[in-house]
Amino acid sequence: MFNFDTESVDRLCAAILSLETVDECKAFLEDVCTISEIQDISQRLTAAMMLRRGGNYAQISEGLGISTATISRVNRCLNYGPGGYKTVLDRIDIDGGNNSEGLAGVSLDDASTIDGNAVGNESAEGGDARD
Repeated sequence: MFNFDTESVDRLCAAILSLETVDECKAFLEDVCTISEIQDISQRLTAAMMLRRGGNYAQISEGLGISTATISRVNRCLNYGPGGYKTVLDRIDIDGGNNSEGLAGVSLDDASTIDGNAVGNESAEGGDARD
């Protein structure tokens, strides 16, 4: 398992924390990640948002084009992980729509469309990796 308690990980975290705008963040991500990695990370964050709002695995999988195994992992991290998703979702105020702190002009409030995909909002109860 990867050791997160290293100088290089601390440096990466400091670099991310130094970014002040969405444009700066996009530029940094484009420099350090592949397009596929950026897409995967953004889809996982969106899946976490949708799970938090009650979306079920089938809707999320269809809407985002990601596997139910990925959604299951996101759900497990959201509910039992170290709290990263919860912290981020709380701070960008996914549920309240007030995202003025560092995200001016970024709309994260409408879960009915994600990256241009129409997605319903049914209960996540009973959802598992077999959905």
